[in-house]
Amino acid sequence: MQLKGKRIVILAENLYQEMELWYPVYRFREEGAEVIIVGSGSSDTYTSKHGYPVKVDTTADKVKGEDIDAVIIPGGYAPDYMRRHPAMVKLVRDAHNQGKVVASICHAGWMLVSAGILKGKRVTGFSAIKDDMVNAGAEFVNAEVVRDGNLITSRTPDDLPAFSREIIKALREK
Repeated sequence: MQLKGKRIVILAENLYQEMELWYPVYRFREEGAEVIIVGSGSSDTYTSKHGYPVKVDTTADKVKGEDIDAVIIPGGYAPDYMRRHPAMVKLVRDAHNQGKVVASICHAGWMLVSAGILKGKRVTGFSAIKDDMVNAGAEFVNAEVVRDGNLITSRTPDDLPAFSREIIKALREK
């Protein structure tokens, strides 16, 4: 129960990657964290790339960065939908600016680009969004997990164990 008392937000939108959402949900609940699934507000339930549903607990406009310890952004194509909702982008930006853990995996780097928080940061992500991240001012490296301050990034579902370990480590340090 390494994360007892921690509040972790996991963002959800249509076409999310199943493992990148559900693995962290269960892993961090197992560690005692309160995990809150947060949607954009366009629906109460979102479907994954393969049709698996997730029901959200609340919407991004109702969550404040100061009330949470971390924001986790799963990949798939969901981040492209997430970044169309100002409240979701604001939540990521505010959490980052307040020093909270912000973690993205795979295509979720698109949300970091839209939040404007990559300039001067060392990151990784799915190879197809490398140019987007570099053009946003980041140094892109090919590694299973990269931590730069409170920002944690990973590439693909295969990296989920390392991604989760790094998030737990960062939260325990706070």
